Amino acid sequence: MCGIAGFVAPSLHAGATPEVMTSMLSLIRHRGPDEAGYYLDDGIAMGTARLSVVDLAMGAQPMADPTERYWICFNGELYNHIELREELRGLGRRFRTRSDTEVFLQAWAQWGPACLPRFNGAFAVAIRDVRSGDLFLARDRYGKRPLFYVDREGCGAQGGRNGEFLFASEMKAFRAFPGFRFELDPRELASTFAVWTPLPDRTPFQHIRQLPMGSYLTVRGGRAVLNDYAELELDVPPFTGSEREAAALVRDALRESVEMRLRSDVEVGVYLSGGLDSSIVTKLTTDLSSHEVRTFSVEFDDAVFDESSSQQIVASHLGTRHSSIAVSSADIAANFPSAVYHAEVPSFRAAFVPMFLLSRHARDAGIKVILSGEGADEAFLGYSLFRETLLRASWSELSDDERMGRLGSLHPELSHFGPANRARLKGLFEQFAVERLPGLFSHELRYQNGRFAARLLRRRDEPFADLIALTDATPGYAALSPVRKAQWLEFKTLLPGYLLSTQGERMSLAHGVENRCPFLDPAVVRTAASVNLRFDDGFDEKAILKKAFWGELPESSLTRRKQPYRAPGAAVFKEQRPDYLELLLSEAELEKIGCVDPVFARKLVKKIMATPTGEISTKEDQAFVYLLSTAVLNQQFVLGQGMPEHSAEQADFKVDTIIDQRKARGSKQPGHDVPSAGGTR
Repeated sequence: MCGIAGFVAPSLHAGATPEVMTSMLSLIRHRGPDEAGYYLDDGIAMGTARLSVVDLAMGAQPMADPTERYWICFNGELYNHIELREELRGLGRRFRTRSDTEVFLQAWAQWGPACLPRFNGAFAVAIRDVRSGDLFLARDRYGKRPLFYVDREGCGAQGGRNGEFLFASEMKAFRAFPGFRFELDPRELASTFAVWTPLPDRTPFQHIRQLPMGSYLTVRGGRAVLNDYAELELDVPPFTGSEREAAALVRDALRESVEMRLRSDVEVGVYLSGGLDSSIVTKLTTDLSSHEVRTFSVEFDDAVFDESSSQQIVASHLGTRHSSIAVSSADIAANFPSAVYHAEVPSFRAAFVPMFLLSRHARDAGIKVILSGEGADEAFLGYSLFRETLLRASWSELSDDERMGRLGSLHPELSHFGPANRARLKGLFEQFAVERLPGLFSHELRYQNGRFAARLLRRRDEPFADLIALTDATPGYAALSPVRKAQWLEFKTLLPGYLLSTQGERMSLAHGVENRCPFLDPAVVRTAASVNLRFDDGFDEKAILKKAFWGELPESSLTRRKQPYRAPGAAVFKEQRPDYLELLLSEAELEKIGCVDPVFARKLVKKIMATPTGEISTKEDQAFVYLLSTAVLNQQFVLGQGMPEHSAEQADFKVDTIIDQRKARGSKQPGHDVPSAGGTR
């Protein structure tokens, strides 16, 4: 895993380019602390901060193909690089390293963008074609690795002012580019608060866009053109075999996926939450490893959130070397600003902070690569939202007894409710049994909380307009069933926008730990899509997944109800009163966040501070965490304060490899000591 950054800037003084490139890489050094390198040519620069995982000695970047026509800066892994290497060798390609970076480059040289659908991996990449002068950017099909680019004012997304175009794995790298300033975007924030994440190509900041998952972008002659290369394969033909055969198919697909993701020249650990998904990943990892597997978990002081007993049961059953980190409310409060700095987006939960601490714990234990269970709920319909959608979609066809029976399976606590509360819940479902937001039927209950949070902003655009426009523009979306639409929305919004990024990749890479997700293998997702609804009765989540591993995991892991990973939210800040809470308590500080409605914000903060812990509603809790994280982002990125990692990381930053094509052509750059083209130092 690595971080990449670069720019096309013909008007930037040539002598300034190395300094700008070095500074950009230093800001994302945490993603790749092992070595760094960059490539320069007239008007273009790109570089990599590398985390060495495959071919530690020979995988340095930037890397060229044998003809030196193509140069690559690569962030990620190709899990099927061994198979692709053999195929490319059969076509006459010769390799100088064992790295997957070289496989990516040779595949690009052989097939061009047509290579992208062949890749089974997690990646973001920049490739320079010296002959054509083009720059290509690409991102993996599920959005596991981030890639941002700058849409400079005046020239739109098709190139920047004076032909400038910037890109980076993390937005903070843009701070190093001359003249760049961060500014919050009220329209995007409204959408983010309502949908819980930025949309696939958006960010909270003006002029910064994100390359959507499964797409590539070509920068040519000052213009950028975006193309898709992969779409979600959810509407596949249903599996026609027996349930036993389906379970075997699921098991085989997951085993192969884990086996591929264990390809590494460094030790691979596992995040073990104690739930079904991470227990399956741990089980397969122990089956496929010749050594003792190390597992890592978070423990909470608060029993409401703690799953340590389940973790211990699984670790003991599978014989792993287990290690956990205890996280208190004080820890969450103390580390919240640093975690927001790495997340770079507002968040509706504080649950990403413990993951920030967990990845640091794993790295301190010497682990660079982690497997996790992310993606299982999306692929195998694990969320209650999917069950709710099935129920609401069939509401008019059910009797009252059937409705209450299904509600009881969704909400076991219902049996303890009085008649009035049971009637209230039934009325809520009845109210949302008919679609109100076009195309968003499945998520309308969830989005009620987001609509409340969007009231924090001065600008009151319809917060769901952009998401509705996105679904309208997606071929085939309208024809999907309600539960398939729910799955599509999860794959396109919450999964890449929060779970894989804010809570996953960004927290792991903050400490140089690569996160791999076996459930997000294309073959696993296709298999799940073909068997899910065939064997789903609408009552038991992930039923086919449980059958696939029945008898191989502790029975408690297979039979307990799903417990979402959660952490304390607004109550943490109310109780701990960290210094930075002044951002919300002070009227003057609130006014500095220009896009926030200070009147509504003050009312919310006042109410949270006055409400006893345990009585804060979910929507108020989410809105408060959104507000606080936005305030911290504004302070760090817009006002440029409170970013201690920047100066600390820049102080001793070194670039190991410098490729200067300009000097190779004799255009010596004054004031910079660089080696000849292709040189390494």
